[in-house]
Amino acid sequence: MAASPGPADLAVEPGLEIRTRSVEQTLLPLVSQITTLINHKDSTKKSDKTLQAIQRVGQAVNLAVGRFVKVGEAIANENWDLKGEINTACIEAKQAGETIAALTDVSGLNHLETDGQITIFTDKTGVVKAARLLLSSVTKVLLLADRVVIKQIITSRNKVLATMERLEKVNSFQEFVQIFSQFGNEMVEFAHLTGDRQNDLKNEKEKAKMVAARAVLEKCTMTLLTASKTCLRHPNCESAHKNKGGVFDRMKVALEKVIEIVTDCTPNGDSDVSSVSIFTAIKELKRNIETLPENLYFLSKENLLATLESVLERTEDFTYSAYTSHEHRERILELSTQARMALQQLTSVCIQAQSKKTKSIGEELELSMLKVSHSLSELRKQLHSTATQLAADLLKHQADHVILKALKRTGVEGDLEGLAEYACKLSEQKEQLVETCRLLRHVSGTEPLEIACVHAEETLQVTGQQIISAAETLALHPSSKIAKENLDVFCEAWESQLSDMSTLLREINDVFDGRRGERPPPHILKDDYRFTIKLFASSAAVILLRVPSLRVGEVISYVEYPLSSSLFYHLNNSFYFRGEGPLKNSRDLIHQLEVFAAEGLKLASNVQTFSKQLKDDDKLLLLLETDKLTPLCHQLQTAAKAPSHNQVDRCLTNTRSMMAILIRLLSLCYKLLHKVT
Repeated sequence: MAASPGPADLAVEPGLEIRTRSVEQTLLPLVSQITTLINHKDSTKKSDKTLQAIQRVGQAVNLAVGRFVKVGEAIANENWDLKGEINTACIEAKQAGETIAALTDVSGLNHLETDGQITIFTDKTGVVKAARLLLSSVTKVLLLADRVVIKQIITSRNKVLATMERLEKVNSFQEFVQIFSQFGNEMVEFAHLTGDRQNDLKNEKEKAKMVAARAVLEKCTMTLLTASKTCLRHPNCESAHKNKGGVFDRMKVALEKVIEIVTDCTPNGDSDVSSVSIFTAIKELKRNIETLPENLYFLSKENLLATLESVLERTEDFTYSAYTSHEHRERILELSTQARMALQQLTSVCIQAQSKKTKSIGEELELSMLKVSHSLSELRKQLHSTATQLAADLLKHQADHVILKALKRTGVEGDLEGLAEYACKLSEQKEQLVETCRLLRHVSGTEPLEIACVHAEETLQVTGQQIISAAETLALHPSSKIAKENLDVFCEAWESQLSDMSTLLREINDVFDGRRGERPPPHILKDDYRFTIKLFASSAAVILLRVPSLRVGEVISYVEYPLSSSLFYHLNNSFYFRGEGPLKNSRDLIHQLEVFAAEGLKLASNVQTFSKQLKDDDKLLLLLETDKLTPLCHQLQTAAKAPSHNQVDRCLTNTRSMMAILIRLLSLCYKLLHKVT
């Protein structure tokens, strides 16, 4: 009798790759039901109870498919470019569901009971065929619906790019304020769409790429504000334009990278990681050696030796580095020689073993394999020690940021000669850090950490150059507050990246020592909401650029307060999102959100006071926005005081809605202020 079909027999057709957890999890219940349905005992004798159970499962599948098809058809009606494909897949799914229900329907069968058993002539082959069609068609619908999500992300990216092009061309502060407010809203939307996608991705490598690209957008959004302001204030300054152009260029590259990830399309077969790391190459070589006994007669001595030489060639990144100590360099070369000799001995033993099947040869082969494996492990350990020790020493040496402070000082003093000296020193620091990131990538141990190392390398390379151009602008305009603010922002970005590099170093050590996973993962929403909070702060801040603070009194005091409150201070502090810093846990976060809600109510009250200065039409417009803010503040207070299993999610979702209202409200306040000042 043939074996009962299992999940493997129900595999969807080739080409339907499932890349997201949401699609996978949607399919799991259906797979479970169908597997239960077709894996019942093959005996043709079944009790009435069993038959009824089979029929109920078949009907349940059909009903579920019916509900699913309605949702699919609704999606098709809203997306005309995919309507034909979705409807075709929905029809297939509906037909398959009805077929399964019909094939498992026993109500119309004429049967005679014999000792409590009845004979059923169920077409099990037909059920399996219908099940395969059902799974394939449902998967098609889900993947087409996923394309709708991808289309939303692409549309959002296009809106951001279009607004960025307008921002690049602005010539006045007033125009910049208006466009940046729109840009902030669009970036919030893009951040949440891509954040959801990042959390939904199954592939950890793709997820790491998304994290890196979104980190670039987050940090560049902060620097874009001050770089643009500096250009507007000093339109003829070449270094200011260079500084601003660098920010826009990097954001455009990051936006394109996000689209490559969500569409699974890398141009020209390029890769973020230029070559295989040493640890990955060593791991592959050790795996090949472990399988030697089974593949003894297919052994290629040349292939094994060539693979080792490829590994040892990569160690030249360490031995040729000017920053590797003499002691470490000599030890790496020594261990490389030992590994080469051990592998040569192993290949000789393998050749003997091919011609002599004796116990002694078998033992010698095993011993030689152990020697090669041990020599590779020792080499791996030494490379890890070299890279991590270099990184730790560098980070410790730069902890006081002496060069950054000197650049700020020479800039304020207008000392171009002194600036050139410290710019040269920063460039040297940058090159040392960049090379250290390259070495860390070799020993990172996982693909996501490799990608993080590449991201750190690129960020340090770009940020170092941007600090120098920002410092040059300040030195040329030493009395410019905006130029000073711009340099401060880029220096903070540098310090933030060094802090991130310190965290990366700890994670690499955790992987090497087998401790990865001990620290609890951060809340899945933290990354998304950090971006939203920072974007809100930037958008609100730019709205305040030209507000005459002496003329608006209480309104401005409460508009500015949320931007400087402990909520924004702590949430903008990246330590919180690593489970460190002043906010230790969800309770601390909830408390800060309560404070934020209270300040929102104070702001609403003061905006109402301000509205009394306006004409009726303007007053009505302002109060309509204010009336949206007040209930959201009360909802946040209620959510914060009513503990539940998803309290943090609810509070942060409510906070996001508040931020959207606040951005519109602040923008409106700015426009109306011109009418009363």
